[in-house]
Amino acid sequence: MKLNPLNATLVAAGVLAMGSAGAFGLPHWLKRDEPTAVVSTPVAVAALSGPTAAAAAMAPVAPIPAQATVPNYRAIFAQAGPAVVGVTVSGTQAVANTPQQGLPPGIENDPFFQFFRGLPGMQPRGRGEGPSQPFRGQGSGFIIASDGLILTNAHVVRDAKEVSVKLSDRREFSAKVLGSDPVTDVAVLRINAKDLPTVRLGNPKQLEVGDPVMAIGAPFGFEQTATQGIVSAKGRSLPGDSVVPFIQTDAAVNPGNSGGPLFDGSGSVVGINAQIYSQSGGYQGLSFAIPIDVALKVKDQIVATGKASHGRLGVTVQDVNQALAESFGMTRPDGALIASVARNSAAAKAGLKPGDVITEVNGELIVRSGSLSSVIGMASPGERVKLKVWRDRSAIDIEARLGGAEEAANQAAADEPADRAGQLGLALRPLTRDERREVQSEGGLVVESVSGAAARAGIERGDVLIAINGRPVTSVEQVKSVMGSKPKSVALLVEREGERIFVPVNLG
Repeated sequence: MKLNPLNATLVAAGVLAMGSAGAFGLPHWLKRDEPTAVVSTPVAVAALSGPTAAAAAMAPVAPIPAQATVPNYRAIFAQAGPAVVGVTVSGTQAVANTPQQGLPPGIENDPFFQFFRGLPGMQPRGRGEGPSQPFRGQGSGFIIASDGLILTNAHVVRDAKEVSVKLSDRREFSAKVLGSDPVTDVAVLRINAKDLPTVRLGNPKQLEVGDPVMAIGAPFGFEQTATQGIVSAKGRSLPGDSVVPFIQTDAAVNPGNSGGPLFDGSGSVVGINAQIYSQSGGYQGLSFAIPIDVALKVKDQIVATGKASHGRLGVTVQDVNQALAESFGMTRPDGALIASVARNSAAAKAGLKPGDVITEVNGELIVRSGSLSSVIGMASPGERVKLKVWRDRSAIDIEARLGGAEEAANQAAADEPADRAGQLGLALRPLTRDERREVQSEGGLVVESVSGAAARAGIERGDVLIAINGRPVTSVEQVKSVMGSKPKSVALLVEREGERIFVPVNLG
């Protein structure tokens, strides 16, 4: 089974059209003509009586900060409108003979499956590809430089052969995709225009849970739609997007909002709307935005080199729960617990071991495993990081020099079983503890990459190899042992999408 830790669907929030907007040259604090209403007022303790009054009197009432007022959404929308752009894409994609191939794991069981089938960039790929067919789709973006530099989502322009941008004044331009980073889902476009209105960029690190936010876009094609809400959480790590510390909000975001801006209460862009979490495919109160500082770092790399690169430590990690913390002698269940270390990786060279708990990176506290993925992923290959590690009931300091995507690819090749592994064509790794729980197996190996005979037989990346020739496997060495006898064919038992199937592989 291809591992899918969520039963609900993380929906790419739009390839319909999300008009995004920018704020520029705003007056001081976006003044209203009328007085600004205060969100709440202090509790009137004097009106209480009895024990309740005593308790209220003892608890100090925190003062409401000055910015805790209702934002001037009218002014934000008026100033941001000129920087809204629509992104239209077209191209061709292969049509799979089997509809499920190439789609997110388990999506065929989701009531919104038909939505995914129609999205550009989400068409089936993989085994059984048929003839190509044309597609068209819409997304959105926002202008960050007056000479035509635009940010959007990578999934909006995925597979696009032609990209055009429509401004709010109805002018249209052919756009060049300077680069696209699927790891962070950020893409950079450029159009040949000058003196364009631009957004004002904010600092997402200053956001706090409860702060007001506003999204502007075209959900389901309804252009120039504004929705508002609050920051629901920060630093969310989502499956498949572990590098991005998403901003979670309850601002209504639906298909059509991808690539558009998320504004804070002052009218500054703090994020790019990218995904929703839904069991129905529509908005259910949870939407996620890429922090703008993450997007800008990716943008700088793309503008300079045409691509983005990300640091790699070479470990699989999991959260520390209370029981684990107590067993390790830790006072709090914080940090990223290392479940495995890749051979010849940055972590292995630095001396990290399974069972170590990383609690800090360059002085930044790591509370959950997703935080480590974000910090390391946004660092550069070759960068040295200082780690605080909990080992043997005490803290130690370790310095590591991060690897990159090239080293990860080399490692995948190095991890292929020796002897006849090249003929089998599988790169395998053991299951993590969470993955074993998901597939309900104590053994098994995850297919990291596939080629050769295994690929021809239909094995796919993400499959879990349970047994070979009837022998359960828990390590790569067991696969090597079977292949060492130079068989002409092998029978692989794999788990995929919750089902186990035998796949015969001809090695002749």
